[in-house]
Amino acid sequence: MTRLERLRPSLEEPLLVTAPANVLYLVGFSSSNAALLVEPDGAQLFSDFRYAETGRAVPEVEFIETKRNLYADLAERLTGPVGFEANAVTFAAHETLGAKGLELVPRRGLVEALRGVKDEGELEAIRAAAAITSEAYARLADERFTGRTERELAWRLDTLFHELGASGPAFETIVASGPNGARPHSRPTDRVLALGETVVIDAGALVDGYCSDCTRTFATGLLPERLREAYAACLEGQLAGVAAVRAGVTGVEADAAARDSIDAAGFGEEFGHGLGHGVGLEVHEAPRLSRDSPHTLAAGNVVTIEPGIYLPQLGGIRIEDLVIVGDGDAEILTTFTKELVAVT
Repeated sequence: MTRLERLRPSLEEPLLVTAPANVLYLVGFSSSNAALLVEPDGAQLFSDFRYAETGRAVPEVEFIETKRNLYADLAERLTGPVGFEANAVTFAAHETLGAKGLELVPRRGLVEALRGVKDEGELEAIRAAAAITSEAYARLADERFTGRTERELAWRLDTLFHELGASGPAFETIVASGPNGARPHSRPTDRVLALGETVVIDAGALVDGYCSDCTRTFATGLLPERLREAYAACLEGQLAGVAAVRAGVTGVEADAAARDSIDAAGFGEEFGHGLGHGVGLEVHEAPRLSRDSPHTLAAGNVVTIEPGIYLPQLGGIRIEDLVIVGDGDAEILTTFTKELVAVT
């Protein structure tokens, strides 16, 4: 059964798919200006002249060349009630689509629900991306850290991804040293790494359009006692989270397994984000593992397990694995050691 065929039973009216990752997932078409109308008995792919030759080669769809202003063109063509991706269409685009009286019905998560369970081809691409990421971490750990800037280390890791066969990084590589590590989404700066601090590195490789995601925290020599305690607590919590992940477990339950462990160690207030998220064509997608997650895990989900402890003015700890959810124990894809690695 094709992906379009899997989607159709969930439709109450034709669905206009405009999120680029969803169009790519359903029919393999990559474009900055495309829409896919999925109907009970067919599908139409819309894009402008720049993508016309590629679009005409896409199977399962009728390609229709549009003007550059895609939404204005669609407003002239479409009739009847049409579902639209409420999380992908901007207010301005919605105004344009509805300007000629088209009845628009908001729909959420229909394609994303399919994307959450990966097929074997997707899993192989993600496994390859994770293997490259693990090897890149191993090679980086053999290099000097101190005296180099965060930007230098981030650039070096990105270079290793390319050298190992990835298309490139799956997202902007995070290198956060010393106090910067207390900010979960810190961006690399010109700060020079010094002795006696943590270095949080969050990175992933991109292979065949699919992402990996892995975080490791390094130590540049002996750490203050509070950071050593935080690392031990974060690792225990991360292991508890990995052990809890299996089909049928809710995102709330998985999050609680790690959170309860970290809270018991006295660092609950310093773990302020969710446990993890799905990974695939995008580095953040369904399902979500958090205190307010609406999701239940299913076999074939690919998710991160990434608790963190953040100590302002001192440093941060985050340990993240990428795993495939199964009916039993999860398959851990990121294999670089989670023991605290000391670098110089």
